[in-house]
Amino acid sequence: MKLKQKNNPLTPSMVDDLRLAASKMTGAERRSFQAEMCLKYCGGSARQTEIVFGWGRKNVQLGLHEKRTGIVCLGLQSVNSGCKKWEERYPIVAQSLKEIAEAHAQQNPTFNNPIAYTRLTAAEAIKQLRNLGYNGEEVPAASTMADILNRLGYRLRKVVKAKPKKKSRRRTLSSRI
Repeated sequence: MKLKQKNNPLTPSMVDDLRLAASKMTGAERRSFQAEMCLKYCGGSARQTEIVFGWGRKNVQLGLHEKRTGIVCLGLQSVNSGCKKWEERYPIVAQSLKEIAEAHAQQNPTFNNPIAYTRLTAAEAIKQLRNLGYNGEEVPAASTMADILNRLGYRLRKVVKAKPKKKSRRRTLSSRI
């Protein structure tokens, strides 16, 4: 590999290390790294960066534009791929479900985690949503409803009561008097 810059401070070993580092990154992070290396070692020339490092010129140019504008570009694949969650597809029904679940929820008595315990089963949640007038595609199946309730932070458990602490075997100062 020939380096066109006469005063290039990079050795072939350093170029290989920078290529390896870039190969471990993906997306905007990689483009940002490539743009930084372009500015540092190639005078901001994407074409020179392509020659020195072997990186795609268009990726480097996009990284330079992202750095200049501060706007990170998202690929169409990442934006439009995947199935959206039920809560995102039906936000109004999801809000109604939260209200129903909140009415049946109880906080853990020890307050050691944010999970609320509820007696509301998936089947009962579906029944109550249908009573509110939601039906058809808006109301999911029972197994999906159980997953949704778990995602929202509601766990199906019997409502627990706070248990009193056991009596200590050691006597306290107040009991000796």
